[in-house]
Amino acid sequence: MRNRKKGRQLSRVRSQRKALIGGLVSNLIINEKIVTTEAKAKEIKPVVDKIITKIKKTENDSIKKVSVIRDLIRKLNKDAVKKISGDFSKKFEKRNSGYTRIIKLPNRKSDDAKMSVIEFV
Repeated sequence: MRNRKKGRQLSRVRSQRKALIGGLVSNLIINEKIVTTEAKAKEIKPVVDKIITKIKKTENDSIKKVSVIRDLIRKLNKDAVKKISGDFSKKFEKRNSGYTRIIKLPNRKSDDAKMSVIEFV
């Protein structure tokens, strides 16, 4: 039974799923746009939004920013952490939430999987 369980399994065990999500989030931050399946895009959207919100809240407090960056280093690629801790969050100063958008694409030919593009607004 799935009672009260959140998130998608993505046909992976927990450690592989965490690694997959971390890799997708890192690539999205570095490239600012990725093409992936719809389920994976919907799964990483709240993760990216929470990361950007955390970084925005720590703009003025350097001690909190250091702790958030240390936490992100465990989850993300070092290049992604370097980019997001710089001037990346300045683009979203006027937005409170909804930093990413998902655009649906035609299905993949090989296995007919639903595809989509996730990008920053």
